[in-house]
Amino acid sequence: MDLIFYSALGVLAVASFAFAPRAVDADGFFRGQSGAGAAPSLLTLTFSQVTTWIFARSLLTAAILGYYYGIAGGLAYTAYYLSFFTGRAIIRSIRFRHGFDSVQDFLRDRFGTGGVGCYNVVVGVRLLSEVFANLLVIGIIFGETGTLAYGIAITMLAMATLAYSMLGGLRASLKTDVFQMTAFLAVFGVVIVVLFTADQWSWASTLASSPMEASPGWILLAVAGLQIWSYPLHDPVMMDRGFIADRDTTLNSFTHAGWISMVCILGFSLLGVFAGLNAIDGETMQVALARLLGPTTMIFINLALIISAVSTLDSTLSSASKLSVSHMGLDTTVKNGRIAMAIFMAGGLLFLFGGTKDLFSAVAVSGTASMYLVPVIFFSLWLGRTDIPAWSYYLSFITALAGAVLYYVESSGMASGMDSYMTPLLGMEHKYTKLLVISGAVMVLGNAYFALGLLWHRTQPQGSDNTAIPAKAGIQKCRDGKN
Repeated sequence: MDLIFYSALGVLAVASFAFAPRAVDADGFFRGQSGAGAAPSLLTLTFSQVTTWIFARSLLTAAILGYYYGIAGGLAYTAYYLSFFTGRAIIRSIRFRHGFDSVQDFLRDRFGTGGVGCYNVVVGVRLLSEVFANLLVIGIIFGETGTLAYGIAITMLAMATLAYSMLGGLRASLKTDVFQMTAFLAVFGVVIVVLFTADQWSWASTLASSPMEASPGWILLAVAGLQIWSYPLHDPVMMDRGFIADRDTTLNSFTHAGWISMVCILGFSLLGVFAGLNAIDGETMQVALARLLGPTTMIFINLALIISAVSTLDSTLSSASKLSVSHMGLDTTVKNGRIAMAIFMAGGLLFLFGGTKDLFSAVAVSGTASMYLVPVIFFSLWLGRTDIPAWSYYLSFITALAGAVLYYVESSGMASGMDSYMTPLLGMEHKYTKLLVISGAVMVLGNAYFALGLLWHRTQPQGSDNTAIPAKAGIQKCRDGKN
């Protein structure tokens, strides 16, 4: 079976090289334009959006949540993909209402260089975590942690993806995403057909797999309902794709990517629910699925994970290069972009061998940190307030970062001298209940800081407030859809 996976990895790498065009200028490498200067089509942008979000970690996490928490766990993780629709509203406002060319430009205009620095820290950590998490899933497929097979698989994937990503940047990512998404849908279709035709499959049992009074999955669903407001804004891969095509193509790609992604994620979570309902005591999810669906189906499931890992890594690297070069004041050259890709891949590998192995913790910590952006979206973006003082922004950032660290400490059992800080104080045991409280507190406090900032601003004598950054005038060509 390992031979099949190694062969699949090799074929995918060769095919990706064949589909990946060489970017000879910055527009192709950083903005995904063709040699003739053309922007991506609706199909290309939609498939690229989907493959960047239904990555290997997400598919495996969806299945694991379904396995442990039933249909509620699957629905909770699927709900995170409503981020495409909030992301659509964010892009529509930043680009087509306010007339900015990037998230960083918007934040710089509203909160200065320090505001951009806070944002870049959060998205930089997210990009590193994406590299780490997708490589980790590949390692798990091929062998136990630390084994030779584990190391070889990770190295093969890292080097092959880095090589063709450095060849073409965002242009290569967009082109290969279409091929990779087509391959994924074919494999995914086979897996779902086998699942729904299995002897033990039952819709009634599946829908009843999460009793309302017992499943933490419902708590996680509430967490998703809080985090989807800011989650897309802190994802540079999604945001980058909001600035490279015309208005209709861009907005429609978000809509179609949203429902396609939700179908795929829910489908994979049903694999976990099915395994959980029919598992024998002591069986892991993978062992249960192999027994229930057969080894051939497991090959297809693992192939789907391999394809999604490759498709996500190239997109992550292209966004990492853009973050490092275009948004940090370096010379916007293809050479610098390639250097940035190599640095992020190396960082992800270091993160992999020294970081957490809990796949969902990375999502939860990242989502909690991103919530400092909730009041930015509500007040500065959608309400159009240009008089928010910078200290409101910084307080929101510090609070969200503290919340993310607290959740990580609680979920990983790192609390000093005790199992938990929150349990003795609040009586909460499950980590998702703690995450819901932390997320709710971060959201309430962040919005309170911005509301207080508005009140404080109104009390200042006219012309005395130097902490609010003046707003840039909107660009009419963005509003009328010509950009």
